[in-house]
Amino acid sequence: MATLTQPEIALTPSAAARVAAIAAKQGKPAILRLSVEGGGCSGFQYKFGFAEDVEGDDTVAELDGVRLVVDSISLDLVRGSAVDFVDNLGGAHFTVTNPNAASGCGCGTSFSV
Repeated sequence: MATLTQPEIALTPSAAARVAAIAAKQGKPAILRLSVEGGGCSGFQYKFGFAEDVEGDDTVAELDGVRLVVDSISLDLVRGSAVDFVDNLGGAHFTVTNPNAASGCGCGTSFSV
């Protein structure tokens, strides 16, 4: 019997649309890289950047031709998360809904486990 599991990482339609628009404007592949680094006000911080290609140890989520890639070390900290793009009065930014985070900072860019 097969057991359904949640995806390793997910990309929302809003985030995919924003990545596609930025990539098209910059003439780059539509590949958004999410990594986690030590630091930030809560212990770990999210880092976003555009990638030229997928690396060998990356986990890939794809939506509408846009790929989100996460390296294997960062994946341990963001497994089950969703990356979204929010544009509101607080500004426009990518955000991570991380079920592994025990706490986070007010700006949403750092977290602890």
